[in-house]
Amino acid sequence: MKISKDILSTAKKTILSEASSIKNLANLLNEDFKNAVKTIIASNGRVIVTGIGKSANIATKIVATLNSTGTPAVFMHAADAIHGDLGNILEDDVVICISKSGNTPEIKVLVPLIKNYGNQIIAITGNTDSYLANHANFVLNSYVEKEACPNNLAPTSSTTAQLVMGDALAVCLLELNDFTSRDFAKYHPGGALGKKLYLRVGELATNNEKPMVKLDTPVKDVIIEISKKRLGTTAVVENDAIVGIITDGDIRRMLEKDLNFSSLMAKDIMSKNPISVSEDTMAVKALDMMQEKDITQILVTKNNTYFGIVHFHDLIKEGII
Repeated sequence: MKISKDILSTAKKTILSEASSIKNLANLLNEDFKNAVKTIIASNGRVIVTGIGKSANIATKIVATLNSTGTPAVFMHAADAIHGDLGNILEDDVVICISKSGNTPEIKVLVPLIKNYGNQIIAITGNTDSYLANHANFVLNSYVEKEACPNNLAPTSSTTAQLVMGDALAVCLLELNDFTSRDFAKYHPGGALGKKLYLRVGELATNNEKPMVKLDTPVKDVIIEISKKRLGTTAVVENDAIVGIITDGDIRRMLEKDLNFSSLMAKDIMSKNPISVSEDTMAVKALDMMQEKDITQILVTKNNTYFGIVHFHDLIKEGII
């Protein structure tokens, strides 16, 4: 197999070719795009996105983007549609058909069937004189002068153009629906952004041990509690309320000052009035406080009583940082 000496040159040429095609899409936008967005907004149904071949692959990504930004969408393969999947289309649904040529056999069969149901059709096609374009209610022109493929055959620039047109639709719909970052988190609860917007310290604290000692607990037992609970700290509690905190750093400093600690108790080495947050505090806010105060643990309370501890590592594990 012959290895090209101009791999980077080919890669750059491909990227620049596709970038040029995408840039030109802005010049192809017209009232059809605006009306297509308005139609989707006004609809009480979903968006059905269909295509064949590589356009079908792009359709699945557009569906994912729409769903994640608040516009209910369903993928329907054009070939499967004419063999039973037309039942996916409901009365109020808007259908987006994607096809570079707009003249594939499946599209020619599918489009009349959709129109018979009375659904609005939005075409994303690079051929505005095609069967699809001539029979759609709205045409989004995704024309590219040539593919990035040197043979001008493999769908490259054309599929990228389709994808970008779908993204443009999704973002317009997102803004018109006043879709906020909090809405985004609702649809992405497992993502880092979602966790920043909904995860609370109480949920993290329940995953940890709950180290605590009393004011008169001997220092030896304090050390055992800190070691046993493996959080590098313990709360000092009186009548279920936090009155202090002892960290492994406090233990080290104590040992540096006085090796004879057999008579010392928790109250003798604890830090009074420790920083704490209520269990319904957002995890990201707790992170800000920990970074500002340069601490690695923070105490959590519930109804002014000791609830638990959140460690800096808990936030890293959840992807908050």
